[in-house]
Amino acid sequence: MTNTQTQPVPANLVAGARAIVEAADTTEKVRLAYAVSKAWFKRDLALGSPSKDGQMPDRPGRPEKPELLAPRDMPKRKLSGTAGRLALIHSLAHIELNAVDLTWDLIGRFAHVRLPRSYYDDWVRVGLEEAKHFSMLQDRLGQLGASYGDMPAHDGLWQAAQDTGHDLAARLAIIPLVLEARGLDITPPMIEKARSLGDEDTAKCLDVIYRDEKNHVAFGAKWFRFLCDRQGIRPEPAFHSYVRKHFRGALKPPFNDRVRSEAGLTPGFYRPLARLTG
Repeated sequence: MTNTQTQPVPANLVAGARAIVEAADTTEKVRLAYAVSKAWFKRDLALGSPSKDGQMPDRPGRPEKPELLAPRDMPKRKLSGTAGRLALIHSLAHIELNAVDLTWDLIGRFAHVRLPRSYYDDWVRVGLEEAKHFSMLQDRLGQLGASYGDMPAHDGLWQAAQDTGHDLAARLAIIPLVLEARGLDITPPMIEKARSLGDEDTAKCLDVIYRDEKNHVAFGAKWFRFLCDRQGIRPEPAFHSYVRKHFRGALKPPFNDRVRSEAGLTPGFYRPLARLTG
């Protein structure tokens, strides 16, 4: 980690979101996420605005390590064996760190859009939970004699933010409704695998992440539908259009249809795109 001084709580939510995303030190990033969330829920912070309080950065602050690679250059991950377990947990920690920045960027970048306060309540909660997830996985690495930054990580997730920085509905379609929804599909098998290997501590971390991810997808579906209703457009065709335009890759089955539907992401959203290739 880099050495930075502890910052005071920013004057408003937009400034706080910017400070979180800009922070290069992961400890400070997490600390700010907790502090800004607490101040917001105590109703001590005004919203602020990007025009007055600063635009969000093009890229988030990052520590010197890990080395960032193209996704295609990343080694395959397995949960079996100590090295495989460490590689998987490190990869998940990197995903959660990106999720911290993606969520707070979502809050700060689109603060010029007219939205109810409950929108910010939902996403500040998500931003707080993503910081919690990163901390849990970072602690688990420490328990296993490793730390975040020890292994390379991929640099593909932030590209989704850059591609959708102009359109809130596009951002909601790609981040919670594609990327986080994928977590609902792949996390239960990882939990089962961890428990079958006797790694209850890692399984418990994944249990928390899985439970929270369901709410994150639900918030994404809720606010995506809200924006579609505001524009008078049908949510499912709009989602298909956004994914075809902004998502690189494939929507890969098997899908956790039951939990996706419980979160408001019904099969009509993603099933027609299951054979989508980038």
